[in-house]
Amino acid sequence: MEKSFFKRRKILKQTNSLDLHPIRLMESEKRDTDNLNILLPRFKNKLAFKLLQPSWKGEFIRIKLDNFGSAVWELIDGHLTTADICDMLKERFPEKQGLLEETEERVSKFLSLLYQQRFISFTELQNNHATYEK
Repeated sequence: MEKSFFKRRKILKQTNSLDLHPIRLMESEKRDTDNLNILLPRFKNKLAFKLLQPSWKGEFIRIKLDNFGSAVWELIDGHLTTADICDMLKERFPEKQGLLEETEERVSKFLSLLYQQRFISFTELQNNHATYEK
């Protein structure tokens, strides 16, 4: 059963964003050598899909990610924390020395945006943690 908006918000407010474990809710595909598309289904209801889907359009809306966003998306697996993802990105993009200090803030904002759009969730919200149920 999905937690209510207020329970999810309470859990997220009590947790440091760097300690959260993001998990993907959408599929993705490679667009070119380094970048990905997030595949957002046009319709969730199969009947609506059959009735309303134009024949010339695809089944998915493709959300294009840049190089940095694609790297973050590939690292989202439910086991790595946001801090782990930041550390791996710092190793993966050593040429961007000026941005290293901003990596944690940038990744946190990007994950927050993905969460708001329901492209990802966090394992802390999926599991029943007794410490957060108060």
